Amino acid sequence: MTRLRKFSPISNVTSIHKEFLKWVGFSIVIGTIVGTASAFLLASLHWATHYREANKTIIWLLPVAGLFVGLLYHYYGQTVAKGNNLLLDEINTPKKMIPFRMAPFVFIGTVASHLFGASVGREGTAVQIGGAIADQFSGWFNVNKQDRKILILMGISSGFAGLFGTPLAAAVFALEVLFIGKIKYNALLPCLLVAVISNAISIEFTHYLHIPHTHYTIGLIPKLNAISFLWSLVVGILFGIVSTFFSKGIHFFSQFSKRIQYPPLRPVIGGMAIAILVYFIGTKYIGLGIPTLLESFVNTMNPYDFAVKIILTTFCIAFGFKGGEVTPLFFIGATLGSALSLFVPLPIGLLAGMGFVAVFSGATNTPIACTLMGIELFGIESGVYIAIACITAYLFSGHTGIYSSQIVGISKSDKYTTEEGAKLNEIHRE
Repeated sequence: MTRLRKFSPISNVTSIHKEFLKWVGFSIVIGTIVGTASAFLLASLHWATHYREANKTIIWLLPVAGLFVGLLYHYYGQTVAKGNNLLLDEINTPKKMIPFRMAPFVFIGTVASHLFGASVGREGTAVQIGGAIADQFSGWFNVNKQDRKILILMGISSGFAGLFGTPLAAAVFALEVLFIGKIKYNALLPCLLVAVISNAISIEFTHYLHIPHTHYTIGLIPKLNAISFLWSLVVGILFGIVSTFFSKGIHFFSQFSKRIQYPPLRPVIGGMAIAILVYFIGTKYIGLGIPTLLESFVNTMNPYDFAVKIILTTFCIAFGFKGGEVTPLFFIGATLGSALSLFVPLPIGLLAGMGFVAVFSGATNTPIACTLMGIELFGIESGVYIAIACITAYLFSGHTGIYSSQIVGISKSDKYTTEEGAKLNEIHRE
């Protein structure tokens, strides 16, 4: 028979106050440190991008940069090579503290990848920096397993918020990314507090360094009616399908890269291939691609832009370059949405904005966080369109995703309930 503890209003309130103050304290410290690191990362990538575009011949040194990154991780960073998936594994099945070296290694690897022309993002870097920093506090303060999980989640949230300037989306993303179909609400307040603080700190530092966050404008938003609703569903389906191409593309190219027995040579050979390709097609599809992203909201893009970015980014990630997938996913979604305006009767800016977050939603299985991100970036007026696209894309991406350690909490379809409790890499293992 289960025994119930006697309820005491005074002791209950006191306990809640202690918990609240504890997480406020952690949030202030972690948010300040990670927000500062995020600002420094933004400034470094801003410099790397401008230097590369002003000295485009530097791209021929991408194989050398690849060798440097490959050697760094092979000899000194094998314990942190799993990146974001290591964070998810330590939250779900805690084993040992995340090595602090994850933070400087991924920072160096990302800046080098961007400087010399790899087609990668920056989200993975910020999240790993945040997670590695936050987990150090679990050792310093000897917290229990449950609090350690929350601290790592706070690191993910603070890194995401400091980088993208979307604290609400960051807080929910950290909770939603663990399990497909489930959310850990017990960490909601700490993740929200640290996201707000990290975002504020990052904004202050980037303003001081004259590195502004990118702002997007979608313009006209039509009144939702039966026709626009149906078209929103259609494009949401397309965004979800495209997100699966991205997730499976990484797996596809990984099979080729693993044929190279000595891991440090993988980014060397991959870098040679990218450098030769860029020589013929230009620099439009490498790096973050922010200029093309912005253009997608006002001009109709080429129908093949999104596909080229998928190939280049999945290739670079599979061959060992560092940075992340999210900003390339923004590029893919925005350019695809923009191209769809050729036959979809919705404003080009709205379609680009829907694709921007919906492809991200399908690839990360985080529809609520992506909906909030769309609202934070584009305004509440676009909220219904954004939500329809994100949730539809989430459903049609199936049990695929860019985070192989993500666990299926609740299946997206009754047909696949047997996959509940399994990691994505276990489901799709050959």
